[in-house]
Amino acid sequence: MDIQDHRPLIVQADGTVLLDTRLPGAEEAAHALAAFAELIKRPGELHTYRITPLSVWNALSAGQEGGQIMERLATFSKYELPAAVETDLQAWINRYGKLQLVRDGEQLLLAGETDEPLRQALQDSLGSLFKSAVTEQGPWVVDGAQRGRLKQELLRLGYPVLDQAGYHAGESLPLELRKHGLSGMEFTLRDYQKQAVELFVQDGSIQGGSGVLVLPCGAGKTIVGIAALARLECATLILTSNATSVSQWQRELLDKTTLGEQDIGLYVGRERQVRPVTVATYQMMTHRTSGKTDYPHMRLFRERDWGLIIYDEVHLLPAPVFRLTAGLQATRRLGLTATLVREDGCAEDVFSLIGPKRYELPWRTLEARGALAELSCCEVRVPLCTSQDTTYRQAGARERLRIASENPAKLAVMEQLLGRHGDKPKLVIGQYLDQLSAAAERLRAPLITGKTPNEERERLFAAFKRGEVRTLIVSKVANFAVDLPDAAVAVQISGSFGSRQEEAQRIGRILRPKREDNRAWFYSIVTADTKETEFALRRQLFMIEQGYRYQLKRWPDERALSASGTSRGTGS
Repeated sequence: MDIQDHRPLIVQADGTVLLDTRLPGAEEAAHALAAFAELIKRPGELHTYRITPLSVWNALSAGQEGGQIMERLATFSKYELPAAVETDLQAWINRYGKLQLVRDGEQLLLAGETDEPLRQALQDSLGSLFKSAVTEQGPWVVDGAQRGRLKQELLRLGYPVLDQAGYHAGESLPLELRKHGLSGMEFTLRDYQKQAVELFVQDGSIQGGSGVLVLPCGAGKTIVGIAALARLECATLILTSNATSVSQWQRELLDKTTLGEQDIGLYVGRERQVRPVTVATYQMMTHRTSGKTDYPHMRLFRERDWGLIIYDEVHLLPAPVFRLTAGLQATRRLGLTATLVREDGCAEDVFSLIGPKRYELPWRTLEARGALAELSCCEVRVPLCTSQDTTYRQAGARERLRIASENPAKLAVMEQLLGRHGDKPKLVIGQYLDQLSAAAERLRAPLITGKTPNEERERLFAAFKRGEVRTLIVSKVANFAVDLPDAAVAVQISGSFGSRQEEAQRIGRILRPKREDNRAWFYSIVTADTKETEFALRRQLFMIEQGYRYQLKRWPDERALSASGTSRGTGS
């Protein structure tokens, strides 16, 4: 048999790629694909990826070469690459870097090679973004206020723009990174953190200053942001996901830099401080009294001459912030995330308005170095309670998902799973408040939801860190930017539809390296043979793309839920 028959990829003419995980080289092929393709489904042992213009341009911006992409596909493909795929790939690769925004004195210019369809689009639909008529010969003078919108529109037309027009310095802010934190512990950047900062800053050249850094949960994204701030020494606006994260940024800034409390402003809730470094939430920025009024807190973008804006959890950016960011293209912009995944299809806006992916570190790479806990993932399928069978069958699709998600049979399984791990610090995470309240009552453990006052949240998180509380029940408020380094076990009892990024972020709560037993366990309890099973498979895609595997356990009947902690069958 020809050795080519054992190659694990089948590349199809529409740009989808099938990976047969049973064949030799499948793991290596999956690692290669993750750099320039997106995993979209995994029915059993045949995984489906999709290559898109954006996935290719993100790969190129992160340092991949076009020839490498073609070569890796050919190396692992069972058959010759379809001509249509080769043609599309070459076109996407050739378009990257052909259009550039540059500065000539005070003028902003769009320069580069154009074809007839692009020239027509520039003249017809994009002409208002230029200061003069768009003739056949460029470069063309761009209206500076339209810098962001032009990049957005050109990307949607399939023409990515390299923005090399540079950025203004902003208000100066002298500071340094400390060699020791306030506790006296030595502080130094890890090698990958230094590399991420260098790729963002690029020695202050016009090539640097905007982009997204993708680092696993627990890898120190906050530290990377602080290091970029210290490198640029400028007034900085930091936008993050919630009040807990605002407090964490403040603590880390005080602990890791020479900034004092008088330099750091908190813009959240009733605190409205604007200082050289100001930390605000997306919720605060998009708050307004009614749907017809403007966003009053958006003025924060103009309150100081910011030299840097940091978008923490950049995949969460709400549409109003995107719109305002389009007009902030002269300010350096740094996006931080563990999962550059947006379920709303707005990843193109992240690329064009915040910047391309500058650096990505695979999760398993850090795990192999011991910088993340060694993770075991398991999906536990339980039967729907008999009393809910009729209600489920008669319900609509959306209601069916909720019925399956709130299946009361899950609570007994949750309790047994937690019991397997003794006194290790544990989290129970879910979506629905009634279900979470029932879990908290059953376990006699504290519950944190969006209704929990921030002071109470901080008190409970601190008690968990000190070991005084061993189990916390948390809603989706703990999906993001909650630092619980000792948490080793997480049981997910419900989630938000098929959200890949939510699954990854929840797993991220338990991945901080542990001082002794550096292991972590994630369990997702799913109601078998229901809509929830379909969504669970989608939720797992990002982690599988990172090289993790979910063990499958089935609980045979409701009696087993309370009688035994063992399972009949396992799967991959």
